[in-house]
Amino acid sequence: MGAAELAEVVALRRAIHAEPEIGLHCPLTTAKAKAALAGLPLDIHDSTSTTGFVAILRGGRSGGGGSNGRTVLLRGDMDALPMTEETGLPFASTIPGAMHACGHDAHTAMLVGAAKALCARREELSGTIVFMFQPGEEGHHGARHMMADGLLDIARPEAAFALHISPNAPAGMFVGRDGAMLASTDTVRATIRGRGGHAAMPHEAIDPIPVACAIVTALQQHVARRVPVADPAVLTITQIHAGSSHNIIPGEVQLTGTLRTLSEETRIAMRAAFHQIAPGIAAAHGCVADTAIDEGYPVTVNDPRATALLRGLSGEVPGASGWTTMPAPMMGGEDFSYVLRDIPGAMAFIGVAAEGSDPRTNPPLHNTRMTIDEQVMATGVAMHCAVAERFLEHGLG
Repeated sequence: MGAAELAEVVALRRAIHAEPEIGLHCPLTTAKAKAALAGLPLDIHDSTSTTGFVAILRGGRSGGGGSNGRTVLLRGDMDALPMTEETGLPFASTIPGAMHACGHDAHTAMLVGAAKALCARREELSGTIVFMFQPGEEGHHGARHMMADGLLDIARPEAAFALHISPNAPAGMFVGRDGAMLASTDTVRATIRGRGGHAAMPHEAIDPIPVACAIVTALQQHVARRVPVADPAVLTITQIHAGSSHNIIPGEVQLTGTLRTLSEETRIAMRAAFHQIAPGIAAAHGCVADTAIDEGYPVTVNDPRATALLRGLSGEVPGASGWTTMPAPMMGGEDFSYVLRDIPGAMAFIGVAAEGSDPRTNPPLHNTRMTIDEQVMATGVAMHCAVAERFLEHGLG
């Protein structure tokens, strides 16, 4: 990528960064991306339930995957987080309470840069490339909505790839692994109902607070003693709400938390355990517990063949500094998992630690001071292009 092309990518990233948008509807970001793609030989198809869209590039020659060649998807997410930026950058967020703290501004800009570069080589391409510009990654199920809109059926991909920046990896380093890479992300809720009363006379009430505490302890014990360490789960209760005064026993307690797993089997088993343990403990103490689970993202699972493709290219792409295999999955979640559940593919992190910084101590993703080395975006664009072209020519092998 030349200096002029990188300057365009950087300018787009900064424009998006300055006006972050949250959730499924990001009209300003969508408009910026579409404006940057204007005039290119792309077929644009809009999502009906979000402001996302796909841009389809059809190559100029037939290829080995059939008369029209193979089809590959590249994803870039567009939404921001509900955080107040504290980077002090000249292009910092101008939207109160919103910040691109997870790098989606860079993801969108890199995907636009890749689309421009691949459009310039259209006549050499032996298949079809689907560029997926997706809002609502941060807990809003944007990929699922776009898939339900039928956008991935217009030109059905045979493989799918995504890159995610990491300020805690050296610049240009690609990081990934085969199989489970990121966890499922369910939200668990329980309402424990007892009988309120005067705090000085607890024997005349049924206090739900110690019952809620017993439920939290029992859930932790279940994870520690019943879940195999080779197929782990994390169940963290993060909110306990009850009461209105120091001298009143409340009538109910509300518990909320997150459930993370690395397999669908453990996910199903932990859901069942939550629905059993909370009501059971409550009943033993004369209370009633209602439970609910909000379904989150599936496990993000990388196809070993797709990971091998990224790993091999990490030694060839200009600006890349190699590959690091993650020793274990991360328990964070990613809604690219919806795509990978239906289509073989892989996601990899790309290190964006600034020169002279220590990746180990840099502000991480979802931090109000998170920054990136913008020059690394050229490497991200190059990887998008390389993986698309390599797949179109050779498939996953």
